[in-house]
Amino acid sequence: MTWLGEWLDRPETLRRAALALLVANIGIVCTGGLVRLTGSGLGCPTWPRCTDDSYVTTPEMGYHGVIEFGNRTLTGVLSVFALVAIAAAWRQRRHSKAALRATVWVLAGIAFQGVLGGITVRLALNPWSVAVHFLASIALIALVFVLWDRTRGEPPRWTAPRAMRTAGVLVTVVSAVVLVLGTIVTGSGPHSGDTKATRTGFDPQAMSQLHTDAVMVLVGLSVAMWFGLRALGAPLRVTRAAAILVAVELAQGVVGFVQYFTGLPWPVVILHMLGACLVWTATLNLLARVTARPAQAGSDDADRDHSLASTA
Repeated sequence: MTWLGEWLDRPETLRRAALALLVANIGIVCTGGLVRLTGSGLGCPTWPRCTDDSYVTTPEMGYHGVIEFGNRTLTGVLSVFALVAIAAAWRQRRHSKAALRATVWVLAGIAFQGVLGGITVRLALNPWSVAVHFLASIALIALVFVLWDRTRGEPPRWTAPRAMRTAGVLVTVVSAVVLVLGTIVTGSGPHSGDTKATRTGFDPQAMSQLHTDAVMVLVGLSVAMWFGLRALGAPLRVTRAAAILVAVELAQGVVGFVQYFTGLPWPVVILHMLGACLVWTATLNLLARVTARPAQAGSDDADRDHSLASTA
């Protein structure tokens, strides 16, 4: 098994495992949306079993059972990626102990999400439980992004002014608020996941308007950051991060208007969920670019470990 040890010792193995985790976590958000949008939220009506007598779906459950059980099995895929990342981080722990801690937290987060999903089923898709389940995925995406970003081996060469660092934090907070409001819009709308599921009771149009207002604030702040970074002569990779965020936000806005004015067709809603994850990832990327500081001469691995641990 020498080849396995050599493979795990490679920095690119940890980096690719982290990237796979990031992509897979975004993917499972979209498949979770498919479960809800096809009315398959209770395709497996209990948890941890699919039915009272079976851990897997049965022919009697129909395609709803297949969709719901298929989404559950994706947790296993995430766990495999996490275990690979943990093994690679363990082999490379002399270089970064914080990376090992981060991978363990990722695996714990995946397990927590599985339990939270089960609780959501047990609560018959209560909209608030569904919202927490989605937002937990968003938090996990943030953790995995930090892990992946720190394994890319691209030391920063520019320090952003304090005003820009503050603006980056503000954009991130507003982006998170947009996501929270999006879950309330979803919990107030027609796609409940099952006919038995309740709704929040809020007016869907009012919640959609509030969500749209928050999006407008986010876009305005992001555009302002892009202009500000260009005016400061920030490096291309920093201004490009701001430009990517604005572009993704505008594309997401178009999808949002399309789904609203076409009656929320499920393929467009899933595209909107994917867009939400991409906006969040682009937000984290901009935050990482403006808050990163060049390493001081003579800094050691412990300093870098502390930086990763505090960010994660």
